[in-house]
Amino acid sequence: MVAVRIPPTLRAEVGGARELAASGSTVADVLEDITERYPALGAQLLEDGELATYVNVYVGGEDIRTRDGVDTPVRDGEQLILLPAMAGGAPTAAGSFGA
Repeated sequence: MVAVRIPPTLRAEVGGARELAASGSTVADVLEDITERYPALGAQLLEDGELATYVNVYVGGEDIRTRDGVDTPVRDGEQLILLPAMAGGAPTAAGSFGA
C-alpha cells in the first residue's frame, strides 16, 4: 500500500482524513484508486480525466514532473503527497498584485 497525504484544503472531500492508504504501482494507479473511492476528491484533482495542471504530486519528496509524470512508479510503503497550487492574494495599494 501507498500512503497518500491529503492537505487540509482537500480533507473535506475524504471525510477529514489526513492520509489515505491506496494501491497501485504508478501514480496514475494510485490516483485512480483514491478518486474512485472519493469522487469529490477526483473533482478537485482531475480535469477531463487527467491530473489537473495546478495539482502538484510528490513521491519520495520529488515532484513527479521531474520524473515520469503520472507514470512514475510507486512502491509499497512509499508516500505520495498531493498539493494543489494556491492562488490569490490581495492587491497592493496601486491595485496590482505583487510584493
